[in-house]
Amino acid sequence: MARDPLQRLIDQAAAEGWTALDLGRNQLRKLPPEIGQLTNLRQLNLGSNQLSTLPPEIGQLIHLRQLDLRSNQMRMLPPEIGRLTKLQQLDLSYNQLRSLPPEIGQLINLQKLDLGSNQLSILPPEIRQLTNLQQLDLFNNQLQALLPEIRQLIHLQQLDLSYNQLRALPPEIRQLIHLQQLDLVSNQLSVLPPEIGHLTHLQQLDLIDNQLRALPPEIGQLTHLQQLDLVSNQLSVLPPEIGQLTHLQQLDLVGNQLNALPPEIGRLQKLEKLELYGNQFEDPPPEIVWEGTQSVLNYLRQQLEQGKDYVYEAKLIIVGEGGAGKTSLAKKIVDPSYELDSHEVSTEGIDVIRWDFELPDGTVFRTNIWDFGGQEIYHATHQFFLTKRSLYALVVDTRQDNTDFYYWLSIVELLSDSSPVFIVKNEKQDRHCDVNEGQLRGEFNNFRETLATNLKTNRGLDEIRRKIQQYITDLPHVGTRLPKKWVDIRRALETDQRNYISLVEYYRICEANGFTHQADQLQLSEYLHDLGVCLHFQKDPILKHTVILKPEWGTAAVYKALDTKEIYDNLGRFTRTHLDIVWSDDEYADMRDELLQLMMRFKLCYQIPGTDDQYIAPQLLSSNKPAYNWDEPPTLLLRYRYGFMPKGILTRFIVEMHKFIAGQRLVWKSGVVLNNGSAQAEIIELYHKGEIHIRVCGKRPKDLVTVIIHEVDKINDSYDRMRVNKLIPCQCDLWQAGDAPQFFPLNVLHRFIDKGQEKIQCQKCFEMVDVRQLILGFSDPVYDPEADKNDYPPLAESSSFHPENCKDSWPIQTLQDDPMQRIKLFDTLSNLATSDFEKLVFALDAPRGNLGEASTPQGERVSRLLDWAKSNIGCGLDTLENALQAITSNA
Repeated sequence: MARDPLQRLIDQAAAEGWTALDLGRNQLRKLPPEIGQLTNLRQLNLGSNQLSTLPPEIGQLIHLRQLDLRSNQMRMLPPEIGRLTKLQQLDLSYNQLRSLPPEIGQLINLQKLDLGSNQLSILPPEIRQLTNLQQLDLFNNQLQALLPEIRQLIHLQQLDLSYNQLRALPPEIRQLIHLQQLDLVSNQLSVLPPEIGHLTHLQQLDLIDNQLRALPPEIGQLTHLQQLDLVSNQLSVLPPEIGQLTHLQQLDLVGNQLNALPPEIGRLQKLEKLELYGNQFEDPPPEIVWEGTQSVLNYLRQQLEQGKDYVYEAKLIIVGEGGAGKTSLAKKIVDPSYELDSHEVSTEGIDVIRWDFELPDGTVFRTNIWDFGGQEIYHATHQFFLTKRSLYALVVDTRQDNTDFYYWLSIVELLSDSSPVFIVKNEKQDRHCDVNEGQLRGEFNNFRETLATNLKTNRGLDEIRRKIQQYITDLPHVGTRLPKKWVDIRRALETDQRNYISLVEYYRICEANGFTHQADQLQLSEYLHDLGVCLHFQKDPILKHTVILKPEWGTAAVYKALDTKEIYDNLGRFTRTHLDIVWSDDEYADMRDELLQLMMRFKLCYQIPGTDDQYIAPQLLSSNKPAYNWDEPPTLLLRYRYGFMPKGILTRFIVEMHKFIAGQRLVWKSGVVLNNGSAQAEIIELYHKGEIHIRVCGKRPKDLVTVIIHEVDKINDSYDRMRVNKLIPCQCDLWQAGDAPQFFPLNVLHRFIDKGQEKIQCQKCFEMVDVRQLILGFSDPVYDPEADKNDYPPLAESSSFHPENCKDSWPIQTLQDDPMQRIKLFDTLSNLATSDFEKLVFALDAPRGNLGEASTPQGERVSRLLDWAKSNIGCGLDTLENALQAITSNA
């Protein structure tokens, strides 16, 4: 605003006795002294200008109640500011103030003072005179300490000290007895004073990103606290007094060093949100933590009610090629005197053998030895049983040259969260072989060593047994504390000789052990299911009524069907009549429906749509691709490239997408053609290359490809440590003419954007291609399940999103994030159209399986996306914001 118009406006305001004047966002560099004529002003807005100082005449506005000076360039305030004794609100945020004049203390009626985002390193002692102050904002300054005079601000209700350099809080903080909100985000606090317990009206305490190693017991005195945020500290333990915060609704402990929670948290009946990822919990066990807030609270409550017991038990999982000697090793571990049987039948599926040994203190340690069938047909289901928190042994037959070390060590690393693994060289007839241990250690951090034995003579067997005892007792979960009745019931179930029991019988066993609440009983069965102790699919309409006590019995039944010659010769096609014959023994007679359902839960088969009794097991399909016509050139190409590709990805995909299979016949062992009525897609797995190739054509190809991407991503995301990248083709004309295009890894394109590189050269057409258009151009339209429902058959029920399918955690990032940036992003993303949100997810290569379906509430999906972006495996909020701007600008 030019000076003359400003002068005329001031003259007019003076003549008419204005009580409010808004001069915000006018690029003012200087305020004329005539401003002092406006003695009737109650409100003056000077925000978002370029003012570096105020004229002394400002002190003449003695009736001023509100003064807004935010977002200017103020370096100092004139002493005359002290004359504004009726001032109630003063906003000086986002300026360049290094100090405040002593006269600030004369504003005795001030109720709200905002000094955020300045350069203050100290407050004047006169601040103590602002005894009517209710809100004091000092975020993003350079304060290293608070003056003791802070104690006299006895009416203070909100105090924001976030993003400063505070190393401690003064004991005088105890005097702020009316404080309701205290924000200490991103300081350098290593301890809280005991006096914090005097702030009994506190409702919100935010301590994100400090250096706290412990909380004082006095924290339990904050009985009105509703929100306690302790993200990114160094807490290794919590005081039991935290259980006294009976009004607590939200407790965020992400990114600390906790391995246990005090049982007293189970008393917090009003707690709705308990965030725990980014820790290494043993108590509660990770399986309970994954289930969410209520499961954790129930678990801790039961610990309080029942007391604790300890579990000394673990799995030894033996893997390797068929015929390598896995079963012989398992039996020799249990009984060294066992005589080898030269005609021993190879394991079908899984055998489980129990081995007990004593610890030095006399405690009996139970080892469950899982002997896996090594045949190719069993590989697709390894993911269901190669569990975390186990010890692995890879058995190698030294007479054979058929052990794929890379496959077995990779699959253990991928599925077991890097559980320790050692190699056993089964030196039959004392034939030796070399193992390049140095190379294996370089590639696999969980590889321990190689041990050799001749199982016929027992040479080396004692050393193997000793090493197993050493490694397995060192597993982090050994000695886990559990509610006592959980341990009692687990022992009762494990000693039960039956293969399965009804859910009603399970309830009876629980009640016989004094465990009477049905919700607690189901939580226990879910925990035992997650551990692989039993199988209980609570959300399956058929399987939920049965608890399979011996998982190996269920899997043996499944493999018995897949190994049947008639089904094999029929290329995986079967009916219930086939299964009646396969499962004709008495042990299966009453469980045929459940076992078939178990096969479908394991994604081993699907029912052919439109039939009453015809099923297909995709892994038994023909390897030959059926003949079919592809009349149109592909409109879209996409590839997935895996660092290591576990077996069974495509067969799982086929089961998930079977309702789209073209004519229900264009499917083979390594590929499938899908058709949704408006587009057709060919998906082929090239296992030897570690790739999946996708090509799509039709009227609306991007609708179909979005569904395909969603399903493949969901499968990939079920593996915590999967290394996979999407490859996007150049949009040049070469591939339209039939030539292979240049494919760009999506992660490389993201690195180009991060480095400010807008172009990348295609090595086929040699043109410079716009990086953002490559990403956004591919992800333009998306599948919307609410639009044109008649065009799309419904997806399989099993494809719906469940929280338990999420990864257990995203590591917390140590870099400082601006909480205001997250808030703004949340607001923008929450109002984003579904199509644009899906575009963004694709462009960022975010883990779609963790975000939920399109039907999941948008706010929940946004929160998950922001959590991922901030994590160590995420893209960062800045990259997310840039991608969002690119998408919305192209909308």
